Amino acid sequence: MLPEFVIYDTVEEYRRYYEERFCRQPIVTFDAIPVYFSKEKFSHAFYESSDRRGSKDVFSLERAKRMDWIKATLQSSESLLFQGWDAKKKRYFANRRVSIVYENFVVIIQISLKKNGSLKANFITCYQANNSIGKIKASPIWEKEKCLEELRR
Repeated sequence: MLPEFVIYDTVEEYRRYYEERFCRQPIVTFDAIPVYFSKEKFSHAFYESSDRRGSKDVFSLERAKRMDWIKATLQSSESLLFQGWDAKKKRYFANRRVSIVYENFVVIIQISLKKNGSLKANFITCYQANNSIGKIKASPIWEKEKCLEELRR
């Protein structure tokens, strides 16, 4: 079932909601990976570039109103999982995971190892991937074992 939109009047209300619902404790994925959210990621996740050059200068209501879709996507065993692309290094990484379950809404996390060898992750961003969904779905499938192998190297 599609999560409801989060509706507020101001950016500060969205920021407060994000900090209260996401930054105080990790969200655990359906496959038992705790995902940590930092306050600093709010701007990266919920702002867009007005000129397509990456400046992230305009608040995105389209992203922000789907905020509750982040948790639902991470916790859904129905999510499609793909390896994430690193544009700077021009390659896929098994420790970057892109999850899709609702429409073309993607949630990207960066996975690493805890000292005890188990997995943990940090939230990177989320967005409606209407223009890039084809490329994302053509990416290699994310697999936990490949991720662990890459991280242990």
